[in-house]
Amino acid sequence: MPTPPLPPTLKGRGSIGNPANRFDRLHVDDDPEWLDAETGAERMERRIPTEYFVDHAQSVIAHNDSPDLAFSYSLNPYRGCEHGCTYCYARPYHEFLGLSSGLDFETKIMVKPDAPRLLERWLSRPAWVPEPIAFSGVTDCYQPVERKLAITRGCLEVCARFGQPLGLITKNALVTRDLDVLAELARRNLVHVTLSVTTLDPRLARSMEPRASTPARRIAAIAALAQAGVPVGVNLAPIIPGLNDHEIPRILERAAEAGATSAGYIVLRLPYQVKAVFLDWVEREFPARAAKVRHAIEALRGGKLNETEWSTRLKGEGWRAELVERMFKSTRDRLGMTERWQPLSTAHFRRPAGAQQELFAEM
Repeated sequence: MPTPPLPPTLKGRGSIGNPANRFDRLHVDDDPEWLDAETGAERMERRIPTEYFVDHAQSVIAHNDSPDLAFSYSLNPYRGCEHGCTYCYARPYHEFLGLSSGLDFETKIMVKPDAPRLLERWLSRPAWVPEPIAFSGVTDCYQPVERKLAITRGCLEVCARFGQPLGLITKNALVTRDLDVLAELARRNLVHVTLSVTTLDPRLARSMEPRASTPARRIAAIAALAQAGVPVGVNLAPIIPGLNDHEIPRILERAAEAGATSAGYIVLRLPYQVKAVFLDWVEREFPARAAKVRHAIEALRGGKLNETEWSTRLKGEGWRAELVERMFKSTRDRLGMTERWQPLSTAHFRRPAGAQQELFAEM
């Protein structure tokens, strides 16, 4: 019996192409014939290199007034993300750069090497009234290139020097590299960290989040942070009905065993061309379940694949959303993961001597 052909794939990538940019009037489709012409082994070995570009941003702080977000200010040292998560809601931001939500998002990364200096300049402004800043409000601040560039670490060191509070969320165990700075911040109640865990299945994670840390390493990172005295929680994000929703209890159990004291979740969001990237991935990886997964998503979104209403976009609506919420809350309560982090302190905030003078010198 002949071996069935492998679905098109690219080693270490969540997408296999570039869907059209919604702002472009013309679009040329990639020719997939090279995939059909190659053997399974050649497909698995084909690699698309990551390119890095300097982003000469004049500020690294973004403001939002979204009523369903717990922060008003965020910091993102990178635009685009090499983790390549097939479901990432941030993919469409690359379209503002004239790029695509697909391969471009995970292979063309904008790097902000001046982020620590720009953060220091922001905090030195007399108009800044200290409040927590979220690290990774859009793309992950601990994606692979951070190991080499250490831009996020530089920003953490600035926060430690100013006494600036921050919240940090990541799906990369690289966060443990900075345990020394995080522990120092934690001693002054200036930080809490959240690890995003989508699945405990290493095969599913490798396919769905190809360059993020394995589930086991993320759980280990929770343990390391907790042992260092850093307040740490877990975020089940995204919950994908028909694919990983059955894992909710076990993920919470493993996180609690590791030392997480709080938990949250977000259901899958598919804005703009994320729909094309994600649904294409599901059809390639789970052809027998693709229709079931799609219908389950629609059951969460009032018959649609995405919802933009503040009140429902993160949690969904309908019977399926209620089922997810009950499963999550009952498990969380059973495990005692109901701790609410105390508000981060602003009492330690100080502008170091000379910081304001340096600000004026740059202006």
